[in-house]
Amino acid sequence: MCLGIPGQIVEITDEKNKLALVNVGGVKRQVNLACIIDRENPVESCVGDWVLVHVGFALNRIDEEEAAETLKMLQEIVALTK
Repeated sequence: MCLGIPGQIVEITDEKNKLALVNVGGVKRQVNLACIIDRENPVESCVGDWVLVHVGFALNRIDEEEAAETLKMLQEIVALTK
């Protein structure tokens, strides 16, 4: 089982290598977009999209509502562990 964390693509940093800065909970990380790129969704069109990130890769796109719900659940889990 793996855990994908929601993040929003804020900037394309290397179009050729399909790399972008993704805001994950206020922290910006470089993420590889190769898994979500296709003819209908080229690299340059990804800014603003929400994605699930796992070990440095955007695994798939999600909508903003799903991202917010998932982030809320993750925050609740953290709060329970304190």
